[in-house]
Amino acid sequence: MSAPTLTPQPETLPERYAVLGNPVAHSQSPFIHAEFARQTGEHITYGRVECPLDGFEAAVRAFIASADPARGLGRVGGCNITVPFKFQAIPLARRVSDRAARAQAANVLRFDADGWFADNTDGIGLVRDVQGGAATSLAGQRVLLIGAGGAAAGVLGPLIEARPRLITVANRTPARGADLVQRHLALAAERGVALQATGLADCGDGYGVVLNSSASSLAGAPVPVAPDVLAPGALALDMMYGPAARPFLAWAEAHGARGRDGLGMLVEQAAEAFFVWRGVRPDAAAALAALRSRLAAA
Repeated sequence: MSAPTLTPQPETLPERYAVLGNPVAHSQSPFIHAEFARQTGEHITYGRVECPLDGFEAAVRAFIASADPARGLGRVGGCNITVPFKFQAIPLARRVSDRAARAQAANVLRFDADGWFADNTDGIGLVRDVQGGAATSLAGQRVLLIGAGGAAAGVLGPLIEARPRLITVANRTPARGADLVQRHLALAAERGVALQATGLADCGDGYGVVLNSSASSLAGAPVPVAPDVLAPGALALDMMYGPAARPFLAWAEAHGARGRDGLGMLVEQAAEAFFVWRGVRPDAAAALAALRSRLAAA
């Protein structure tokens, strides 16, 4: 007589998370969250879900419904959202964080029993990487933010919270930058930050921090602003990483700036998402070092 097949109990299975986007095959998030789980002992798994361009909500719901203890698939606790779906996540949530509401975009969903919670950890990830990883205080700085799309929307609020002297949002379509600035004017006034929107050709010069959130790197296009935006020794950070970021970094360094890619921001925003989901804050610096070593060996 054969032994009965035992179905794993839901509480013994790892809780599942994933990054949802299109494309996602290149995403480093599974490695990052595996490092966080190893550090903290949290019982989770993390994968990738490529969503049809016209089927984001259906893909989210299918991911949640895929829990099946008989097949060893535990409960789904949440997900990250990447391009091009960050603007589609907010309407699905019952509760929305202040930073996601201000951005009108979310990169994190948490699937609570009483409804979904949407958050945006991109901005705090960028601020922590600039001030920690790049050892550059934002307080009192003149900051140029290139682009006014979803990435810029996610970071502008936390940048204001860091109290630079001035933030200029420079975009190819100035009206789009003006809309983003308008949503943040009250916060900027509270924090004593001058905030303005300009075109790419008239954004001024001599910025101590230049942040590229535009699609220029992904598109392989030239850097969309003039070199005189860079103050001597400025920090110039591209939110992309890998080959896409290299032309921007080379441009920055050729003009006397310190170039930095978006890997640190990626890890820091992931650490904040991990905290939102699990209530545990991992060691982002250690995970970043492991990720850079992995990519260097690839």
